[in-house]
Order: sequence, then structure tokens, then C-alpha cells
Amino acid sequence: GYEKSFCLHHATGGNVASFGVEQSKLYIVYMGGKKHDDPSMVTESHHDVLTSVFGSKDEAMKSIVYSYRHGFSGFAAMLTESQAATLAKCSDVVSVRPNIYHEAHTTRSWDFLGLDYDQPREDSGLLQKAKYGEDVIIGVIDSGIWPESRSFDDSGYGPVPARWKGTCQAGQQFDATSCNRKIIGARWFSDDMSDEELKAEYMSPRDLSGHGTHVASTIAGGQVSNVSYGGLAAGVARGGAPRARLAIYKVLWGPRGSGSHAGVLAALDHAIDDGVDVLSLSLGQAGSELFETLHAVERGISVVFSAGNGGPVPQTAWNAVPWVTTVAASTIDRTFPTLISLGNKQMLMGQSLHNNASMNISDFKALVYTRSCSMQSLASSNITGKIVLCYAPAEAAITPPRLALPIVINRTMEAGAKGLIFAQYDANILDILTMCKGNMACVVVDFEIAHTILTYLDKTKNPVMKVSRAMSVIGNQVLSPMVASFSSRGPSVKRC
Repeated sequence: GYEKSFCLHHATGGNVASFGVEQSKLYIVYMGGKKHDDPSMVTESHHDVLTSVFGSKDEAMKSIVYSYRHGFSGFAAMLTESQAATLAKCSDVVSVRPNIYHEAHTTRSWDFLGLDYDQPREDSGLLQKAKYGEDVIIGVIDSGIWPESRSFDDSGYGPVPARWKGTCQAGQQFDATSCNRKIIGARWFSDDMSDEELKAEYMSPRDLSGHGTHVASTIAGGQVSNVSYGGLAAGVARGGAPRARLAIYKVLWGPRGSGSHAGVLAALDHAIDDGVDVLSLSLGQAGSELFETLHAVERGISVVFSAGNGGPVPQTAWNAVPWVTTVAASTIDRTFPTLISLGNKQMLMGQSLHNNASMNISDFKALVYTRSCSMQSLASSNITGKIVLCYAPAEAAITPPRLALPIVINRTMEAGAKGLIFAQYDANILDILTMCKGNMACVVVDFEIAHTILTYLDKTKNPVMKVSRAMSVIGNQVLSPMVASFSSRGPSVKRC
């Protein structure tokens, strides 16, 4: 009726013929709540709106990449700037935005939070009262899943909840048997991605980067005994709601985990209709709040976002719309102290994940100081078989440790170093320790420890050092929790 003719009135103002000379790109057109319960009628309304702009229903249908028709109304389509401007004037259209890209954000954590799995019956806690998340359906919008992980074993689970309406979408190295009574559904969304972005990917819900598998197991992984990180942090790994069911929506692609807003909205649209109880999204981009999640919340679905990895700078929290839960990253009461012994019998403490016997450098090695460990400073010193101190406060103030450390590790390994002592300003360093990989021991220290080592170097003709294997320490002696250095922080720059 009137709304449709109002859109036609704007679209037929003489602009159709000029659209062909412009370059098309993907836009997201949001039309608010659904006006029809029948999804096919919602999609037909999208075709009608686009036909009014293209002048041809065939061209309109070809332009659509996704039709959002289950949880809300809208679509993603290839449009020129002029076509997008015309659509924005239609009375049914709430907003028209260019597509943007999102990035991926992520054994004792849950016990530290008081969600102990094996609490005595007389002292049952929140996890027991919640029945370990029994039959709660959690949708994970991320990079997919590796279904063979022991975290997703479905032994002991009953039938899939009858309210579940989703599907197990097959694809490359992922068939119907990849889903089970734990992973009860899986979908993948790639229509918005280029061939280059999908290169070497699994065209299926199977996870290439590992991010989605990590997130899903953290949320709802079942108990897996006898796990550790090279012998460190040994114990039982499990998710926060170990008896919950998982529904997987793959929207992030490639080894770095990147996906577009259009695909995320398609996953959100399906998840609402599939029957999830909770939605988890560990992804985002500055200024890209998913306002469409309001439709999920209206259906009683709890939506949980990560705040982002923009720390330690304030006002970097993403996904901060008021109807969702936005979560920062924090430390727990566990640390990995590593004893450093100097040739003058002085003993200092750093942190590392150095626990591999094949990398053992428990005997003394020559110690050299190469300032920021730039290519120039490393080239000016013979560091082969030696332990390198990388300590440059001025450079550290410019380049965050989590960006500098991987570069330094690669440089020192290529130069044949036996060990690396990396100094940085933040005592909250557990988040970057996993970057210390390869055949070289890597220890992270604060500036105070680094200064002590440098003083020893300056006073000693032939300075030496040895590094002991890391230990696992948990409990009250570890200051926690603290916001992790990489985690985004508030307050939000958005104002409601």
C-alpha cells in the first residue's frame, strides 16, 4: 500500500538509468521488526523494495546476498552509492550502512569464579543450582568448531531438546555425523566473503583458526581430565556450563578470523529462529554495534559480547549497547613464576611457559644486552647460543608488548639465541606468554627486574645467566583478578 508507493515515489525520480556507471559494493539495509510471520513474505517485501530501485525484479533478486527474515527484517545487497541513498529514503527502511568487517577477539578459570564442579552436595553453589547448564542451548557466532575435540563428546547426554529447530549444515570435512547431542547444530555463512578471503578455508562449519573452538569449549566444553600446557597448569579443563548444548554459526574466516557484518547478521537471524537460549559473540569492530541483537533480547535470548582487545587504552570497549552483556578479559589466581639466576648468585623472578625439557637452559649461558632487539642492534652483537636481554622503555611506550614480543621472538630465534629476557611495563602479562614458542626459552620481566639485570651486566666482564623451568602457582598469593592488559576498557564512547 502506502509505504510501498512512498518508496517507489523516491526511486523513480530519474536516477535508475545513471546507476549503471557506479561501482557496486555490499550494503546492509535494516528494516526493523518483521511485518509478516511467513519468512517467504518477508523476503518478498525485500524484493519489492529493491525492485523499486533497480526497475527490474530479476536484477533486484541477483543483488541480494542475504535476506534477514526470521528474527528481524532486512537484507544485504550489492548496491551503488546512489541506490543506497535512494533506499535510505524509503519509509520501510530504518537504516542503510556499508558492510564492514569484524575481527575475532579470545583449566582453572571457572573454579576461580566460584563455579566449582565438584562442590559437596550440602554446600552446592551456583553451578550445581543451575544443573551445570543442562539443556541450555548456546549459540556461538564465531569461526566454527573442531567437532573431534574431547570437549564436545556427547556421552551421557539425552535427546536433543524438542524446541530446537536448527540444522547441521554439511560441507567440507563436516557431515551430519559431525553434529551430536552436544553440538546439536551448525551453519556457515560465506556468501559475503571473497574467494581470496576463503582461500585454504574449510567450506563448512569446521574451524580453521581455532578461535571458535576455543570460545565454544570455554563456554560449554565438557570435562576433560589430565590436560596441561606442556606440563604447566595441569588439571581438568571444562566450560562454564559443561552440560549445555552448542549451536555453531561460522562467520569468521581465514587464519586470522575475519568476517563481515552481513554474515554476522545472517547468523543472528537464523539463531533467533533456531531456538537458542544464549548467544555468544567474541568478535567486533569499532563503531559496529549490532543493534539488531535487540530482536534476540526481545525473544528472551541473552546476548553476550566480548569487549574487544584494544587495551590497555581506556574508552576502547566495543559492543556496548545497553541490552547485551559486554565482558572484559581478566586474570585469575594462577601464575607461572620462573627463576632467573645471575652469575653473581643473585636470583630474580620472571614469568614464562618455559617447561619443555628439550629447551632446558638450566646451565649458565652468556648474557648480552641488545636494547630494543631491533634488527640493527641484534646484527651488531653475536647472540648465537646466548641469552638476550631486550629492554628499551622508550620504545615500549610506543609499541605495546603484545605487538612487539612476537617480532622480537622471531628475530632472536633466527639469530640463534638460546634464551630471551623480554622487559615490558605491565606486570599483568599472562596474556602474552603464549607467544613465547619455539626452541628458545622466553621469560617476561617488568622494568624493575630488567634494570637489576642491566646493572649486573654493566658491572660484569663476562655476564652469565641461567633460566629454570617455570612453576605453576595458584591461590591467594597471586594478586587477582585484574583486567588483562590486552582487554578493552570503558567507559563507552557511546551515549544512549
